[in-house]
Amino acid sequence: MTHVIDPRPGFRLTGWHVLAIVVAFFSVVIAVDVGMAVYAYKTFPGEVSVTPYEDGVAYNKTLAQLAAQEKLGWKVGIAPEQSRALEVEFRDRDGKPLNGLTLTGKLERPATETGRLTPKFKAIGPGYYQADMRPVSGAWDVTVYAHDGAGHLFVAERRVTWP
Repeated sequence: MTHVIDPRPGFRLTGWHVLAIVVAFFSVVIAVDVGMAVYAYKTFPGEVSVTPYEDGVAYNKTLAQLAAQEKLGWKVGIAPEQSRALEVEFRDRDGKPLNGLTLTGKLERPATETGRLTPKFKAIGPGYYQADMRPVSGAWDVTVYAHDGAGHLFVAERRVTWP
């Protein structure tokens, strides 16, 4: 009986093979990380304002507005209602309701500027104003601008959440 020996040697794992496997593995990991970082940057470059320098220069005007609001002593409550309405309550320094205000505002998602809404407020009682916000759900940043007959401006910002 004759035994045939295979002239080809079997596969041997050498240091070069291990090096190639490690380099290939980390190349794939780095490529995926770079791809994800590029995609993240393209979808949100981190820019909050289109005019950041001008916003910074105008910051003293914002501080003056906040000081004027403090002198008014108005208090505001903003609450989301289950009926998908946004209710705002204004009181003066003594706790009396503020009537006859003209309210405007905006609702924005906290993480993105898409889906911005502009509520239309109407007076529903002494010091109470309401805007129908159907259909909304989730978290929203609310900014309400209130003007009275004497030309005073009051700006209130809150984060509200609807179920």
